[in-house]
Amino acid sequence: MSRKIFTDEEKYLFAEGTYYRAFDKFGAHPDHEDGKDGYRFTLWVPDVNSVRVVGDFNSWDAGAHFMNRESNDIYTLFIPGVEEGATYKYVVETREGVLLYKADPYAFYAQKRPETASRTYDLSTYRWKDKKWMNARARANHMERPMNIYEVNLTSWKMHGPDELYTYEELADELVSYVKDMGYTHVEIMPVMEHPFDGSWGYQVTGYYAATARYGDPRGLMSLIDAFHRAEIGVILDWVPGHFCRDAHGLGAFNGRMVYEKRDHEQWGTYVFDFGRGQVKSFLTSNVVFWLEKFHADGIRVDGVSSILYRNYGIEDESKKTYNADGSEGDLDAIKFLQDTNKVVGEWFPNVCMIAEESTAWPLVTRPPEVGGLGFHYKWDMGWMHDTLDYMRTDFPFRPYHHNMLTFSMMYAYNENFVLPLSHDEVVHGKCSLIRRMPGDYWRQFAGLRTLLLYQMTHPGHKLNFMGNEIGQFIEWRDYESIEWFLAEEYEAHSKHQKFVKEINGFYKDNKALWLKEFSWDGFQWLDADNNNQSICSYIRHGSRPIDDLIVVINFTPATYDNFRVGVPKKGMYKEVFNSDLAEYGGSGVSNKELVKSEDIPLHGMEDSVAIKLPPLGGVILKRTTVRKTAAKKTADKKPAAKRK
Repeated sequence: MSRKIFTDEEKYLFAEGTYYRAFDKFGAHPDHEDGKDGYRFTLWVPDVNSVRVVGDFNSWDAGAHFMNRESNDIYTLFIPGVEEGATYKYVVETREGVLLYKADPYAFYAQKRPETASRTYDLSTYRWKDKKWMNARARANHMERPMNIYEVNLTSWKMHGPDELYTYEELADELVSYVKDMGYTHVEIMPVMEHPFDGSWGYQVTGYYAATARYGDPRGLMSLIDAFHRAEIGVILDWVPGHFCRDAHGLGAFNGRMVYEKRDHEQWGTYVFDFGRGQVKSFLTSNVVFWLEKFHADGIRVDGVSSILYRNYGIEDESKKTYNADGSEGDLDAIKFLQDTNKVVGEWFPNVCMIAEESTAWPLVTRPPEVGGLGFHYKWDMGWMHDTLDYMRTDFPFRPYHHNMLTFSMMYAYNENFVLPLSHDEVVHGKCSLIRRMPGDYWRQFAGLRTLLLYQMTHPGHKLNFMGNEIGQFIEWRDYESIEWFLAEEYEAHSKHQKFVKEINGFYKDNKALWLKEFSWDGFQWLDADNNNQSICSYIRHGSRPIDDLIVVINFTPATYDNFRVGVPKKGMYKEVFNSDLAEYGGSGVSNKELVKSEDIPLHGMEDSVAIKLPPLGGVILKRTTVRKTAAKKTADKKPAAKRK
């Protein structure tokens, strides 16, 4: 009989749903027994006749290696001679005697699609080189630091050719240097957990603990994240606990019946996790801990939180819907799962961020569980995204009638801690690329896109942009081919737009007023929210000192103003520190090249104001400056010193 792997306490915690390091024991791990090296295989599966291990090491013979059963439906077996990289599956014999060939739920590595076997792998051999980053992260508060996220699909960022994908190592070379050069502070990587179908973009997972083999092995992903950290760029991983795919080798019907799932997800053709089952909770929460600990991820974006929170999400047939005793449809088990997971992250990884993609008005998403919140740090502001994009696609004569779509977001901007996303979901499925949504001719489309990004960068909330937005790609994102990089290489308008994005990214990062007080009214003040007739917004972003304050004025129509007046908080000289209409960005070149002096003309609740040139379909950012006398002037003003006697 093989030795026991779990203590009684560990078995209890696992069944209760509070065993947060399940990956330490379950799955395939290198081991040593009776003087022989090999791998130990451990699996949880309830209510079956037997479980076997098959693989290339036993010629896939289902009768060669029967696993030993521990209590609580845990099976384990040490097999000597198995080496790293061996392919294997579990053969689960159901109560009816049916043999199911299943991939390992806790496998750290898998075959490259379309093959479906798990592979043995030792994660402990990678040597991290990001100590400086990790130490700095431990001292930092991400809510008081700039966060400008570049969202990436690793398959289609760049490709060598059809199905000729970049490796993790190649991405560590090219993607890291590109993100660094463009001035982003973080990347968000669409799910890299193993998935069978490219067209799911990683959102229908089979291997929650396995870095996808599309780009190499798990150490390759570690090296990619390591390279980002050495370049001082944070890494956020997308994570999908809301549902999983139906593929026969995956988690679905693991013993011939429902084990990990509680029902079908009719809308997506997948399964919904059973958040009320302790072993499933342990599996999922451990998975977050796994990616944060083993892969040094700096954040987790939880996909489809709305689909988790509502027990009837995706169900159209009213007869199939269920409700709580009070008539509500919040999934109480799922709510507790999210709260508990966020608590664990907060306690174990205090400087890591948890981000919710939540598209409804569910309250307190980013508030602590102690006050009834879900415990996330941030929530995607889907309302801002939809309102803003709907406004930006509105033709110019009609914008005055929809001005509230720009300003309404400030009515709730501090109800949650928001990320402003212009994500992959907004440039697929016939929605058009961002630049295609802009009305007008070619010039106005680029000007409109610059205006949108200026508005995003100066609006409260962390930022996220999907790859391709930065070069003004006209076609929608296609997951099966590369971003059209030739546009920025061969066409001036696209290269100038890329330069604009790079420079506004740098401006954002360099100016504390745009992020230091991101989640408080202390950081924002309207000057004029109601100028719908001219479709102009003006506001102040406050830093820690008045000298850091930025005055933002954005014109959302093609009209040009030579003498536009805006209120300022203090007397003095004001300098234009950013302008989206510069010729080097593809603009018309309307700018304030000289300093502008405030005048005693009250406006916008301020005692003083300045008159500026305001460009068409663009905006300017002003900053109060101190004018010093020139050295020559200073010398002339000095009186001769008395001679010593």
